[in-house]
Parts: sequence; structure tokens; C-alpha cells
Amino acid sequence: MLAGKEEHMRALIQRVSHARITIDRDVERSIGRGYVILLGIGHEDDAACVGVLWNKIARLRIFDDGNGKANLSLADIGGDVLIVSQFTLYANCRRGARPSFSNAARPDAAIPLYETFVAAARADVDHVETGEFGADMQVELENDGPFTIWLDTDDLAIGRR
Repeated sequence: MLAGKEEHMRALIQRVSHARITIDRDVERSIGRGYVILLGIGHEDDAACVGVLWNKIARLRIFDDGNGKANLSLADIGGDVLIVSQFTLYANCRRGARPSFSNAARPDAAIPLYETFVAAARADVDHVETGEFGADMQVELENDGPFTIWLDTDDLAIGRR
């Protein structure tokens, strides 16, 4: 298990009917049915965290089957993915009114792990779109359900599939 880490990789997964991201008020990318994944990377995260987190997300069975029960995975429905780097998932609001983001990894460490996560998703999913690290972005989505899940590698065990 990845226990004992002060900072751990985090993902907020939203099941969506469709989503679109606009980057620097110019570039637009969109997906159909699938996931919007907001990905937060901490100081001590590494490639093992990426693998554990992506494998859990890929296996989630949160899409409705023919009986209306959340029983299908992203692969089962041929779903799309939009991945957005989100250092604000590390907001520490314990003191004062201004959040601290000091627990988020710096770009030199976070960007390679973000790119590794995107590559893992692209190995499994036909249509993956991304934001751009550090850019001004607007994300529009239709949360299907609504269905939103928070995952943290500190809560996931290495080797469990």
C-alpha cells in the first residue's frame, strides 16, 4: 500500500454525457460519454501511483447497464476521457481564508507524471483529450447522474486489482 505518504495522487472523476475544454480562450477539445478526470499530483508521487490510480479508474463500473444498474466500465461502453491537471485538489484551507497549495508537486515533477497518466489512459481508451498544464482553461460538462467519485492513492493498495 502507498500508506505513510504525506501527499498522494488524487483524482476527481465525473461521469459525463459530454464535456468540452477551452484552453487560453482559443483551443477547444471535447469528448462524448465518459469521464472528466481532474488529476492532482503531490510531492511524493511516482510512476507506481500513476499505475495504481489509472488501473482503478479504468476498472470502475459506474455506467448503467440495461437494467439501470451501475455495472459497466469505461471500456464496456467505449467511453471517452478528458484529463485536466488540477493542483487545486491539494488546497489546504485549515488556516486563514486563502488556500495554500504547498502540498501540490511543482511543475518539474508533476508534468512528467501527468504525461505518464495520460499515456496510460491512451493505452486503454480510444479517445482521450487533455487540458494543458498551467494554461487558463474553462471546462464545461454535463455530469451524468450526477455521478462523481474521489480517489486517492493513499486509499488504494498496490497489487490489488
